[in-house]
Amino acid sequence: MSNELYSLTQLEQTEDFVRRHIGPSESEMAEMLSFIGADSLDDLMKQTVPAGIRLTEALKVGESVTESQALADLKQVAQKNTINRSFIGMGYTDTLTPNVILRNVLENPGWYTAYTPYQPEIAQGRLEALLNFQQLTIDLTGLELASASLLDEATAAAEAMGLAKRVSKNKKANAYFVADDVHPQTLDVIKTRADMFGFDVIVGQETEAAEHDVFGALLQYPGTSGEVKDLTATIEALHNNKAIVAVAADIMSLVLLKSPGEMGADVVLGSAQRFGVPMGYGGPHAAFFATRDAYKRSLPGRIIGVSKDTRGRPALRMALQTREQHIRREKANSNICTAQVLLANMASFYAVYHGPEGLKTIASRINRFADLLATALVRHGYALKHSSWFDTITVLVDDKPSLVKVAAEKGMNLRSDLDDAVGITFDETTTRKDVMDLIDLLCGPEHGFTIELLDAEVTTQGSTSLPADLVRTTPILTHEVFNSYHSETEMLRYIKSLEDKDLALNHSMISLGSCTMKLNATAEMIPVTWPEFGKLHPFAPVEQAKGYQEMIEELSDWLIDITGYDAMSMQPNSGAQGEYAGLIAIKRYHESCGEGHRNVCLIPSSAHGTNPASAQMVSLKVVVVDCDKDGNVDLADLRKKAEEVADNLSCAMITYPSTHGVYEETVKEICDIVHQYGGQVYMDGANMNAQVGVTSPGLIGSDVSHLNLHKTFCIPHGGGGPGMGPIGVKKHLEPFLPNHQVIDTANTSQGNGAVSAAPWGSASILPISYMYIRMMGSEGLKKATEVAMLNANYVANKLDGHYEVLYRGRNNRVAHECIIDLRPLKEASGVTEMDVAKRLNDYGFHAPTMSFPVAGTLMIEPTESEAKAELDRFIEAMIGIREEIAKVESGDWDATDNPLHNAPHTLDDICDNDWSRSYDRKLAAYPVEAVARNKFWPSVNRIDDVYGDRNLVCSCPDMDSYREE
Repeated sequence: MSNELYSLTQLEQTEDFVRRHIGPSESEMAEMLSFIGADSLDDLMKQTVPAGIRLTEALKVGESVTESQALADLKQVAQKNTINRSFIGMGYTDTLTPNVILRNVLENPGWYTAYTPYQPEIAQGRLEALLNFQQLTIDLTGLELASASLLDEATAAAEAMGLAKRVSKNKKANAYFVADDVHPQTLDVIKTRADMFGFDVIVGQETEAAEHDVFGALLQYPGTSGEVKDLTATIEALHNNKAIVAVAADIMSLVLLKSPGEMGADVVLGSAQRFGVPMGYGGPHAAFFATRDAYKRSLPGRIIGVSKDTRGRPALRMALQTREQHIRREKANSNICTAQVLLANMASFYAVYHGPEGLKTIASRINRFADLLATALVRHGYALKHSSWFDTITVLVDDKPSLVKVAAEKGMNLRSDLDDAVGITFDETTTRKDVMDLIDLLCGPEHGFTIELLDAEVTTQGSTSLPADLVRTTPILTHEVFNSYHSETEMLRYIKSLEDKDLALNHSMISLGSCTMKLNATAEMIPVTWPEFGKLHPFAPVEQAKGYQEMIEELSDWLIDITGYDAMSMQPNSGAQGEYAGLIAIKRYHESCGEGHRNVCLIPSSAHGTNPASAQMVSLKVVVVDCDKDGNVDLADLRKKAEEVADNLSCAMITYPSTHGVYEETVKEICDIVHQYGGQVYMDGANMNAQVGVTSPGLIGSDVSHLNLHKTFCIPHGGGGPGMGPIGVKKHLEPFLPNHQVIDTANTSQGNGAVSAAPWGSASILPISYMYIRMMGSEGLKKATEVAMLNANYVANKLDGHYEVLYRGRNNRVAHECIIDLRPLKEASGVTEMDVAKRLNDYGFHAPTMSFPVAGTLMIEPTESEAKAELDRFIEAMIGIREEIAKVESGDWDATDNPLHNAPHTLDDICDNDWSRSYDRKLAAYPVEAVARNKFWPSVNRIDDVYGDRNLVCSCPDMDSYREE
């Protein structure tokens, strides 16, 4: 045993989070630096990052702290939130997340670290859960086609307006009707979207909708103040005027109520939050969206469809892949490029766990509690605004401010934004005591009511709160999946069976360029499920959210320091939503200067597809700027086009480092040219992982950026969402940040409108980024950037000679990602980038980003979190695949009878008695020794996308179709 003594500092390093987050050890870094020809990380930065944009001062985030200290400190902050019993409603209710789902989905890295299912053969589990979500949506809404979730209810409503404009036969109309009993936050987001598109919004009573010349309308069911009424006549009248009708519906009410589809609705949307997803001060929550099959080409977001694999078995994948999941640039229906997959999965598992009978029990109990309170209040002399309701009653009161104040002091939050009335909404967490506390509050302590007497009265007299002609008569959730897993044992095994079909970060490196699949540390995730953060309603009084406000303010200050901007808005709940909000700020800034005519957006040809799609969302005209042979923005073309549109130049959208993975030397000049001609510079935040602590958007010269907190700042991708896309702006744009109709977010104009349903977006996942920054500290954040660049250059140099690295910057360096060109190999051998991607599955890896930003390439981003051993394993796989390509190229292997063409290989292949391929089974399944140590088996063979799109099925297939195969 060694007698060596260590210093206290050395002994404390066991708690060093920076060392845990960054994959390579110091000795491995030294080895890698030597291989690529750099003396140190600082030397690598000097070789790679242009001197004119390097930060000269350290970040002001502060010292790193240990996991235990950061958690303890944040717990103290969280406890400053006051968690009252919430009766506010307005589309947000408390819920009970089944523990089997809480532990095995929300808290499970097998579910939350997976990526968007672009490689469906290794994503069949989450695809099945999403298909269940679509089936759930179809059943409850009464429509034929559903998406795999949208960002929130208000965004879904705005997307419904866009769909209505696209498909309505009333082409000359430019107005959209919104019923006056739609949730106020929904109306707020719709008005913002309509303003950007140049639509007029008419708000009025639902019965007046058909009196106006509109291309579409939005109705609420039940209404925001609780009323349940038949919309059939209104929908029919609107249809007679060629309008498209959307209905925003409460998902739990649809368990008991006639579906809007049966009433004739063209679109039905809403939030699935109350199906087991905590309120979390506003999100993230999955919105559901259903429409008619005739409108499938206009449906926003992703659709999961049933296809078949090469063995003829049913297999799932994202359908209609030419649409939003691969953004169609300025021709896109919307800029939605993410979903709320993790939350949609939770909601679908909630429905699977409870089944139709369990959901009916929950919904009926909620409705009964509303009936009990209503009965007591009416007998006591109160007047109710409506005679029908599901979970919400609106009570007319004399002194509303006093009542709301007293209720809050007694630990109850009532809805307070209604004229001379309070709203009271019940949910599945409501107890008998809650009902009696409300009766005590409203009727005084001498009321004489008991739950038992009220229940007996309602039972005897019968409930009329749900109108008889609106009670659901059609069955729901008849598919076997919703009727099979009601014990915890069965549910646990079902969740596990799906998890085992998916490759996530807990299996292996996911080297997706531009998507930054880095460590989502457990310590960062723990606060998400604290009740102090999870149980707060987004419209609770701000004084009850002191913990949230303190955390958000400190996180904002850190992000301002990191970005070099002056202000930050946390409202956008995805990167695309952040782009949208940033472009709105630019547009409104120009209008404030009397230059509202500026409507041209310059975008490099290499840009993310969301960039031109977002520009289209704010009615900007896109002018594409060329890139030169080295992948950089062509300065001459930029200057020429900026000069040509000078009088109308609104902005330019750039990404830095470039989408090609290079630090462009001329980035400051790009900003100067745009500013010279009166434009603003929008910098896409996708590649911020190569800037933090080294440079910043503000220093470079941009005016606004969104930050992908689900990339650079460690919020996990969740299988395709949640995301978070706050925007940072320079001082002159601060007055034009989004605000909110219900809660004033301050530092901006109340008239700006909202871009998301909740004031601070998906607030409950902000603790993840907060914890990451706090534990890394100023130096750790900078080191993360440096090591991300080291890992990328190591991979690029190791693969060089086997593959062509397409773009390099100064001193032959790449930034945090590199692009390898497969086009020459494809031409010589016929092996495609798809073949390489699927063969990587056999080696146990998710493919890098395929055919973006250049067709026929793979973009690799290893991130700072991957250790050298994992990088070497990936490199070994890529070199092994190159050697396999060479055998096809030379003719040793047939063009189709080879492991690349047939990848990925499943256990069924290897066990097939009729194996007749020219290569052996071991090579197919275990191409290198490392694979045998931890084999991940794809659950299906390569999927036929063309068949799936030609035979579009987006609901759960009969279980017999699986059994037959």
